[in-house]
Amino acid sequence: MSRRDYYEILSVERTIDEDGLKKAYRKIAFQYHPDRNPDDPEAEERFKEAAEAYEILRDPNKRARYDRFGHEGVSGGGSGFSSNDDIFSSFGDIFGDLFGFSSGSRSRGPRPSVGNDLRYNLNISFRQAAKGDEVNIKIPRMSTCPECKGNRCAAGSSPETCPQCQGSGQVRHNQGFFQISVPCNRCNGEGVIITNPCPKCKGRGQIQEFRELSVKIPAGVDSGNRLRVRGEGEAGKNGGPNGDLYVFIKVDDDKTFERQDQDLIYTTEITMVQAAIGKRIEVPTLDSPVPMEIPAGTQSGEVFRLDGLGLPNPNNPKIVGDLLVEVKVLTPKRLSKRQQELLEEFEALEEERPINKAKNIFKKVGKAMGLDD
Repeated sequence: MSRRDYYEILSVERTIDEDGLKKAYRKIAFQYHPDRNPDDPEAEERFKEAAEAYEILRDPNKRARYDRFGHEGVSGGGSGFSSNDDIFSSFGDIFGDLFGFSSGSRSRGPRPSVGNDLRYNLNISFRQAAKGDEVNIKIPRMSTCPECKGNRCAAGSSPETCPQCQGSGQVRHNQGFFQISVPCNRCNGEGVIITNPCPKCKGRGQIQEFRELSVKIPAGVDSGNRLRVRGEGEAGKNGGPNGDLYVFIKVDDDKTFERQDQDLIYTTEITMVQAAIGKRIEVPTLDSPVPMEIPAGTQSGEVFRLDGLGLPNPNNPKIVGDLLVEVKVLTPKRLSKRQQELLEEFEALEEERPINKAKNIFKKVGKAMGLDD
């Protein structure tokens, strides 16, 4: 007997796109759904026929072969559906959207699920953040039970098929011409029950343990940065993968440096004499101190930049910030009589603008203040 054309079955043109194809199938599936047509073999056959057509045409490769060779191009056009349950299982997303409830696909037992992610707050010193470190931490988490390997049963036993739902995980209720499926309250929708629970985990399949691990802190991290450690969260259920561990960083303040993104700020104080005639100072860095010349005439609040002496970018260590040296000029609150005389002499010379003589006077002031190098 010849088979009907798939496009004819779904009442669509051969140029139909994916969305249009889905809408057409939804319409026919709704019309011939078994729950709307109980004890109607013809409607059931139309329902299966539409599912077969959609199963072929929604797959670009199968559709291309069908368009070229017809039913022979897709192994005779068979879909492999042996029952309505197979159709529901394959197109559950469509039926869920269409009817707003589960369409009766049978459960295959407890489904694997990913374990929960965990958060760990880690406080580190400024130097650890600046240079990077490896920190050992200890976290509480749920892990797969080592005795039952997560199947929740005592040794020598296994999960049993739920007698209430017969392993489907669902029970069905008639509502008008629809048959609505809801999760089985005996097995919580898993399709199996544990009659002989594992004594170690009490049938939960998991136990709480403390996990010790080493976390690598990249150089240059800052407060608020988050490190992801894959697979170190809680164990998944029913063979599912572990979740992830997220380590949130909090960096302590430093007594020497302030931080501005990847730049460091160091503040130094000098006297007005040193600011006027210049001064060679040593500036601390993350490693050893480096010399820096403060030029004559430096004003309070001026900032000098030392390239590449800041913090590395944790995402790209080749990018390094700078060290910014802020200079504050101190004004003496108390002067000796001699210091006051020298400053008055300097002021008088300033009015006459003899620069060399003024510098000599400032040097004398420096000596009088005990600042002679």
